[in-house]
Amino acid sequence: MKIHRRTFLATGVAFGTALSIGTLKPGRVLAAGAPYELPKLPYAADALEPHLDKMTMEIHHGKHHNAYVDNLNKALKDSDLLGKPLEEILANKAAAVPDAIRQAVINNGGGHYNHSLFWMTLGPAAGGEPKGALGDAIKSSFSDVKTLSEKMNDAGLKRFGSGWSWLVKTADGKLDVYSTANQDCPIMEGKTPLFGIDVWEHAYYLKYQNKRADYLKAIWNVVNWAEVEKRFAGK
Repeated sequence: MKIHRRTFLATGVAFGTALSIGTLKPGRVLAAGAPYELPKLPYAADALEPHLDKMTMEIHHGKHHNAYVDNLNKALKDSDLLGKPLEEILANKAAAVPDAIRQAVINNGGGHYNHSLFWMTLGPAAGGEPKGALGDAIKSSFSDVKTLSEKMNDAGLKRFGSGWSWLVKTADGKLDVYSTANQDCPIMEGKTPLFGIDVWEHAYYLKYQNKRADYLKAIWNVVNWAEVEKRFAGK
């Protein structure tokens, strides 16, 4: 489904069957053959200012993310994989996807999943410290959130070109930080992504220009820890 910027800005785009606001399940099972849809931002485009500016959010969501959704639907239009959970499609380096379309599905399916997670794990009046089991796990693995942020920022700074910096839960339940290139998703390697920082230039260049480090520092002011905690708990 193509969402034009004018329509998106005027009316928003309802969360389709591909996503649920409360649970953030980008790979939710759809009706057979149903196309994936662009999720609505769970807050106003200017809600994350001054850390993330309105114009960047509008372009990032309404243009870049929408393009991933459109191209994913095109790649899978003649496949019986269309509408299946993205977790299932991307698992094991997308081994279930035919060779001819595998890289397109990794690029665009990963782009759809990663961005859907990104919007939900950010929010206004957020930041601060995680609580509960996630807070305990962060203390156990990294000592504190400050150290975690330093590790994720360092991974993001060292990612040459485009990609993501991730906090993930490994198969044995432990926390880890690493980066991926382009739109590769931790699901491809059997990890559960909890929080990812988009370090593609389109995520920050209008406000921060070439100062990726400043963007990485600023984004911690808008981390929605309640959503990250849900993912850690498997909800």
